[in-house]
Amino acid sequence: MLGGRRIDPLARQAALTLAAGRVGIGASALLATRPALRALGFGDAGPRARALAKLAGSRDLALGLLTVASRDDRRALPTLVLAGAVLDSADALALAISAAEPKTRAAGLLGSASGAAAALAGAWAWARMRD
Repeated sequence: MLGGRRIDPLARQAALTLAAGRVGIGASALLATRPALRALGFGDAGPRARALAKLAGSRDLALGLLTVASRDDRRALPTLVLAGAVLDSADALALAISAAEPKTRAAGLLGSASGAAAALAGAWAWARMRD
């Protein structure tokens, strides 16, 4: 809490729910890459795709953990939530583009929809947290 004002509890809960999902997906992509990629619809991936998945997973894991650690910080939490919404928007766009390829169509469609939903939820939470 900063300045005696509380963070909007509903926006905070949304932020922490998004962060928990980010930690789960990030840890899975980093530590159990092949099963995570299969669960996300990518099937069997080669070593280059697994390396990129680990990179994205480490980013999501770090952002999710930072968000949880900042759960009571009125300045940091909205900034991290906004960063997550921007990254989710970029992920949704990248996955939508990948849906043009037959081998990644299903994963691209599912990922772009879930990324867009997460981006919208993050933007909503951020808007409620702003001063």
